[in-house]
Amino acid sequence: MNIDAWVWWLIGAAGLGIGLVITAMPELGMLAAGAVAAAAVGALGGDAVLQVVVFAVVSVALIAVVRPIAARHRAQRPQFATGIDALKGRHALVLERVDGNGGRIKLAGEVWSARSLDAELAFEVGQEVDVVDIDGATAIVM
Repeated sequence: MNIDAWVWWLIGAAGLGIGLVITAMPELGMLAAGAVAAAAVGALGGDAVLQVVVFAVVSVALIAVVRPIAARHRAQRPQFATGIDALKGRHALVLERVDGNGGRIKLAGEVWSARSLDAELAFEVGQEVDVVDIDGATAIVM
């Protein structure tokens, strides 16, 4: 039984795709795309040298173009802070005296447990405080 070269390229692409899923290495996906391109050339009647050249050119081009774009996107910080990060640095209103042992504040429209960053400091009802951190369900204020 003689298997055409393009079938081998597809088998290689499938193997690279499985490797991509297992390892989460995007480069394997780019190599798989190169193998699919080489399979297309083989199916259209291109010789073995042309298939290898197409595989190499497509794979290298994808790696050279896609990797820097992906790296830039990965390095970018989110434009909007969400969750706990969105609460840090906000102002809050003291509802119950806040000291090193605890208290209550109104933060972003919700009532939060709070404690003072400095155990020596206490904040009285009606004062504005700044949230410096969130520890579980407790806002750390100063």
